[in-house]
Amino acid sequence: MSLRVGIAGYGLAGRYFHAPLLKGCGFEVAAIQTGNPERIAHAVSDFPNAVVVATVEELVTHKLDLVVVASANLVHSQHALTAIKAGIPVVVDKPMGRTLAETQEIVAAGESAGVGVTTFFNRRWDSDALTVKKVLASGVLGQVHRIDSRFERFRPDLNPTSWRENMSAADGGGQLLDLQSHLISTAIDWFGGADLVTATVRSLRGGADDDSVLVLQHDSGVMSYLSASAVVGAPGPRIRILGTKAALIINDLDPQEALLRAGKFPENGTWSYTTTAQAFIHRGDVVEEIESIPGNYGHFYKVVELAITTGGPMPVSNSDALLVASIIDQAREIGTRAF
Repeated sequence: MSLRVGIAGYGLAGRYFHAPLLKGCGFEVAAIQTGNPERIAHAVSDFPNAVVVATVEELVTHKLDLVVVASANLVHSQHALTAIKAGIPVVVDKPMGRTLAETQEIVAAGESAGVGVTTFFNRRWDSDALTVKKVLASGVLGQVHRIDSRFERFRPDLNPTSWRENMSAADGGGQLLDLQSHLISTAIDWFGGADLVTATVRSLRGGADDDSVLVLQHDSGVMSYLSASAVVGAPGPRIRILGTKAALIINDLDPQEALLRAGKFPENGTWSYTTTAQAFIHRGDVVEEIESIPGNYGHFYKVVELAITTGGPMPVSNSDALLVASIIDQAREIGTRAF
């Protein structure tokens, strides 16, 4: 029997990421919370058998096995805590909280109630992230000493309808919370715990922060240089990892987001479309293309399903969510000081 899930929020994250993945992985989308008339229409069209409600308090009354918090960052904590109080496991879209304190409150509430909580660091299931793990395990790079990881775009004009681009950091806006969450999450997944060395966090377009560079030093000795920017006319490669014997270069973004936005989803948890990003090993002038691992966000929800049905671990540990939140708090304090 399918697990019943309620989705809080039905904008970009709810409609184009979580809903299709949940459907593809065999969950029953039983209830959707939104008060926006356009999104209500979308929810009714996409899931005619689901109940559409105006509040999270009503959402959690519908005999759910899981609540997915896909609402704006401003209300992540409120929505997650409501689900936890109702005794329902929770997936919170990244970032779990706007601050370390907010993230700690959610994690502590889940632990106190004995309710599973995790955050949607889906980029750990990108083709590039999985390929990085394969290459690191092979030892072909030698001793890795540096990684450059980027989400760089060229969008010189603010989108006036985007809360992420216009809301203050206190309200949950900005790329430090949005894209840097993914960059930090994948870096610590590959190389372990880390401390922030330095950071710059700026607003170049007059809205929320839209240009940031963080430098991390991992306990393993690897240095991570993480760049998230909307104002880069010549974006660098998505990933560059430098070792003593070779370098790994992945230029392009995993295609899953584009597939999901186009209405596709991984049926039975498996994509029938190509979800690989080209990967290359560089040794100076010698370049070799290698076989990359297909990305699959469906794996996240398959692990969530196992966690709920068997009591196993959630796909992303709360210790990782807390570390990411801590680094973001430090980066905001350090990175904005000079500006």
